[in-house]
Amino acid sequence: MPAEPKRPPSGDPPPVPDAAAGASGPELARAVLDAAKARREAAARTRRRSVVSGEGGGERRLRGYSGPGPDPRDPQPLGAVLAKLVKARGWEQPAAEATVFGSWERVVGPEVAQHSRPVKLEGGELTVEARSTAWATQLRLLAGSLLQQIAREVGHNVVRKLHIHGPAAPSWSKGPRRVRGRGPRDTYG
Repeated sequence: MPAEPKRPPSGDPPPVPDAAAGASGPELARAVLDAAKARREAAARTRRRSVVSGEGGGERRLRGYSGPGPDPRDPQPLGAVLAKLVKARGWEQPAAEATVFGSWERVVGPEVAQHSRPVKLEGGELTVEARSTAWATQLRLLAGSLLQQIAREVGHNVVRKLHIHGPAAPSWSKGPRRVRGRGPRDTYG
C-alpha cells in the first residue's frame, strides 16, 4: 500500500504524491494531472473568499474585468459624473444661479451683455447694472423678454424678477473739501 502524501497547511497547493516519484509514462502523467487539478481547486476556494458584494441588492461578483456589457465600474464621461454629483448633493439651484453670472453673454445675448452686467441674485431677484441710463431704460422695456431668455437658458424660477439700474453717480458726501453739516446754501441755487 502506497504512503499517503502529507496534507499541506491551508492555502498552499498540495505536493505531487510520492507515488509519482517512481512512476513513469501514463502513471506519471495521471499523478501530475491530479496535482494540477488539486492546485486549481485550492485557488478557486481562495478566490471564493475574496468575493465582494455588489452595490445594488447584495449581488455578489468576482473582481476583474467587467465583461462585454455596461457596468458601473466602466470609465464614465466627466460631464455625466459631474451631473450625477450635482444632483446627488442638491446643487442644481446654486449651479443655475452661477450660470447667470458665468455665462451672462450666452444667457442674454452679446448686445445686451456688452452694455450690462449682473450684480447680485438674492431670492430670485436679479440686480442688473446698465452701462448708461439710456441702456437702463432700454433694459427695463426688455425685462419681460430677458426673463424669458434667462428661464430658457438657466431654468424656471431661478430668476423671477429683475431690478435694473443705471451707473452709480459719484457721491459728494465724502472728500477732502467736505463741510460738516448742511454746508453753504449757494452751491446749486
